[in-house]
Amino acid sequence: MSDRNAWIIDGFLDVRGDHLHIDGVAAVSLAEKYGSPLFVYSESRIRHNIERIAAVANVIPFSLKLCYAAKAMPTLGILRAVKNAGVDIEVNSGGELWKALKAGFTGPQIIFNGTSKEVWEIELAIKSGIYAIQVDSLFELSLIEETARRLKKRASVSLRLVPEIESGTHSGLQTALLTSKFGMMPDEAFEGFRKYKDSPHLDLCGIHLHIGSQNPDPKVYAEALEKLFICLAVIYGESGVKVRHVNLGGGFPVNYLRDNSQERDIPPEQRAMFSASVDPVDAIANAWATIEPIVNLSELNRELAADLMLLLEPGRSIIADAGVCLTTVRNKKERRLSKHAKGKVDDWLLTDAGFNLLLSQETYKWYYHMISASRAGEPHKTKYKLAGPLCDGGDVYFDIEGENRLPDHRLLPKNVEVGELLALLNCGAYSLSQASQYNGRGLPAVVLIRADGKPNLIRKRDTLEDLIAGEI
Repeated sequence: MSDRNAWIIDGFLDVRGDHLHIDGVAAVSLAEKYGSPLFVYSESRIRHNIERIAAVANVIPFSLKLCYAAKAMPTLGILRAVKNAGVDIEVNSGGELWKALKAGFTGPQIIFNGTSKEVWEIELAIKSGIYAIQVDSLFELSLIEETARRLKKRASVSLRLVPEIESGTHSGLQTALLTSKFGMMPDEAFEGFRKYKDSPHLDLCGIHLHIGSQNPDPKVYAEALEKLFICLAVIYGESGVKVRHVNLGGGFPVNYLRDNSQERDIPPEQRAMFSASVDPVDAIANAWATIEPIVNLSELNRELAADLMLLLEPGRSIIADAGVCLTTVRNKKERRLSKHAKGKVDDWLLTDAGFNLLLSQETYKWYYHMISASRAGEPHKTKYKLAGPLCDGGDVYFDIEGENRLPDHRLLPKNVEVGELLALLNCGAYSLSQASQYNGRGLPAVVLIRADGKPNLIRKRDTLEDLIAGEI
């Protein structure tokens, strides 16, 4: 397979008659019917990704609970597709908790993260009987205990640790360092177990850490699991509490680089992160092999591990490559590279999708591979400057700061014209969930191609009236 077709995924993304097809449906026909920009998701690909991660259960000696990270893409249609695929859910706010319940998840299927939980959110979690509230601080633990006491109920909680583990991901995605805002130090967690071990209003059921997203090095999972298991023994020794689950978070990476010709313009450290390919089964199998000798050191360790459950919170690795953003070229122009560069010009293409839909492209200089959906089968060798529609100079598909974190140009077929449909791949995670109506641009429609190959509209395109909904 040539580099220009390296993005093809059998049964999901392919070329038929030069047109991009998603689960057998022509992207051009979808844009004609539902408009542009348009997000298209594949239920079959979501299920494939879930099955890939669920296979972790085959390489560990205890049970596995998979909780989809709703923040990656929380549209109800996607939440229901995930639920129907047989996994549970992780939420990060009262709003996401409400949507999870609306989508049909039950309390025992839900875990609740977050650093700044309000009392009403804690009340909703307790009343809903969720599996665990992930506790971010000793103050929050006292607030949960106080709320549960007032409600005359018992709250299940899991204490989140910050274990000082650095991975090779983007600095903004590091969540296990002392510099991050998440979690508490192990000593604080031990204090929490000692103080509340006899509380009738708290069920201290687990411990949790998250090493960040898009981790290129599988070794960090072994380091993280080792720290969790060491904490189990300390917690039991100091408080007598036998923790029932350990939560390793998610962070399994997705390969965003699909074309070596584009890849050469990205620095090695960025390339390593964007092209990371870590099999969850291999990562967790290696992690367990690393800590198994520690578990077998004593009868107590074996007893603590005997009935343990492992929780994982994958988001990106379930939804990222299941989503495609279709965008139309709305304008084009030529620009001389400099006043002294005679005859040398850049061809500019202006699309209808900017960082209002793909915020990470601006905040993290994230790379989403682009192809022509209208002419997917043609060679992509012509350089273009690509930009979005927003009233910001930074609304571009290259690194305008000149730090070479993104390619200077995008490669597309010759003579791209206004009206041509382009496709941004692997943008199913943290795109629409972070989107805004900036510049008065409504949020786009979302189509889910069902497992039977039929496209269904799961989110309507915003109308002009939606731009003022809620305003007084």
